[in-house]
Amino acid sequence: MLELRSITAGYTRNAPVVRDVSLTVAAGESVGLLGPSGCGKSTLARVAALLHRPDSGTLLLDGEPVRHWRHRAPRALRTAFGVVFQQARLSADPRLPLTDLIAEPLRATGRGREVADRTAELAPAVGLTPDLLTRRPHEVSDGQLQRACLARALVLRPRLLVCDEMTAMLDASTAAALVAAVESYRASTGAALLAVGHDRTLLERWCDRTVHWDDLT
Repeated sequence: MLELRSITAGYTRNAPVVRDVSLTVAAGESVGLLGPSGCGKSTLARVAALLHRPDSGTLLLDGEPVRHWRHRAPRALRTAFGVVFQQARLSADPRLPLTDLIAEPLRATGRGREVADRTAELAPAVGLTPDLLTRRPHEVSDGQLQRACLARALVLRPRLLVCDEMTAMLDASTAAALVAAVESYRASTGAALLAVGHDRTLLERWCDRTVHWDDLT
């Protein structure tokens, strides 16, 4: 279970974009966080994924308080989360072919021997054909690159996925395919999901429950 209690967070001292927000995602649950652009939901998602330290408040994972964020967090905590961001091109190293992009977390955690097997397993699961894996980000479409970013988020078998506007910049068919890939992974692993977005229809169809930002503040 992931618990965010009275989180206040921002990027400038004394100017928080999230104020006293609490949210819970139970084990295996899918929660949609609905809100307009600029409300702070992406910042909260980054706190939830241990990518941004809050100014105040408490984050608990399985009842245990988290005390460190980003690279200072223990590896077992960092690898419990898989994150997919809205803008794939800002989260992908333009020098890497897609196969290396997917494999980044494996190599970073000393599991390079798993690269071939995990890439072969995940590429078809997210809809990537073998010819695409050798291409670099500038040689593929936004949708194809986001498929690779989803595979990267899944490669360490996380038990909680954070999808921050994952489908916002994609066409309807690609968005549906990525949601289906996430749900297939969750069905096989029991992973929980925090899906952030502004599309009420998508979140209500996708998630067990949807929480509106205004109800958190």
